[in-house]
Amino acid sequence: MYEGQGIRVRNATRTAIAPTGTISIIADTSASIEPLFALAYRRTHVLGGQTLPEVNPLFLEYLEKQNLPVEKLVRALHEQGHLQNIREVPEELKRLFVTALEIPPERHLQIQAAFSRHVDNAVSKTINLPAEATRDEVAHIYWRAWELGLKGITIYRYGSKAQQVLELGVTEEAHHYDHASRCDPEECRI
Repeated sequence: MYEGQGIRVRNATRTAIAPTGTISIIADTSASIEPLFALAYRRTHVLGGQTLPEVNPLFLEYLEKQNLPVEKLVRALHEQGHLQNIREVPEELKRLFVTALEIPPERHLQIQAAFSRHVDNAVSKTINLPAEATRDEVAHIYWRAWELGLKGITIYRYGSKAQQVLELGVTEEAHHYDHASRCDPEECRI
């Protein structure tokens, strides 16, 4: 950048991709380089615990343009959590609107690695895992992140907290899982 100008770089780092979850809400956009968490979900407000339903506006616009049953599909999304689980959804729509939990961990890592090559500091990116993710899968992800030269990594296993900010379609059985992270003297659960 400063080559041939007699100017030396005075900053150790100049670029970073910071976490932008809350800021993105204000800007009404997706968060950083993250894929959409879900097309329809519930967001628990930090202050007061109020739950707000959210539906991606571009998804709604697409449904309307394709003359698909908007209300029926949104209701099904709130119940099922993903388009992949809904039989009536055309395959093209399922391929177009893939969300964070549907993307394999290796692909999340590759995306983060691609951005990291052009950023001095670390890249904030969450690798979303299903509730059933095992310790071995988590360990493998950390190992792969190291192999790819990533400076930092965030993993979130869906449902691993007693209360989470973003929640897919809420069903009764979703609340019966014992997912809360804890470290006991005998074992540490992620």
